[in-house]
Amino acid sequence: MADFFERYKKIKSTNIKKKKIEKPKVVVAGRSNVGKSTFVRHMTGKNVRMGKRPGVTLKINEYDMGSYILVDMPGFGFMHGVDKKVQEKIKDEIVHYIEGKRDEIATAIQIIDAGSFIEIVERWDKRGEIPIDIEMFDFLNELELNPILVVNKMDKIKKPQWDEHLNKILGTLGYKPPWNQWEFVVPAILKEKEGLDEIKYKIMERVNGFKSQKIV
Repeated sequence: MADFFERYKKIKSTNIKKKKIEKPKVVVAGRSNVGKSTFVRHMTGKNVRMGKRPGVTLKINEYDMGSYILVDMPGFGFMHGVDKKVQEKIKDEIVHYIEGKRDEIATAIQIIDAGSFIEIVERWDKRGEIPIDIEMFDFLNELELNPILVVNKMDKIKKPQWDEHLNKILGTLGYKPPWNQWEFVVPAILKEKEGLDEIKYKIMERVNGFKSQKIV
């Protein structure tokens, strides 16, 4: 799993056929059950299917937001009741979509679970492997998509420990503390819409910048 994205990391934009871009895309990615569906529901007002079990979203969904297209990717990682071959196929579809559409993508939003992220990283580290969450974030940066990292479910962390916890998360991604020096990080409690306005602001910054460079 650690080399899941390896074959895509060095792809150059010259390999992609240029085409007219009418609206940029904003991709939403993340491990299953981190709050992607909650985020998409708040953003679109649509009754996005949600569930307590990981892996509810199994296909790519696109929503026209007016100035951009919001793309809800299936969750990666553990999916309850989903065959492993199907899980691998979903992972391939995520990568192929992002790689194939990257000239149309203004930014990507990766949502992680504040409560479980460190535990997952440590568990994978003991096996000598890199978690797919970190691989994904590296992948998005390799493609220069200027990703927004949404650290969701911060209500699982005691408020006085937020800074320490966020510093630790950023450390696993290779960024030095303090966490708040990094513009791309948004602590959030999406079920309560906390952090949502900041995410929207960062999306529009990136969408407007993308349009000024790539859309005539």
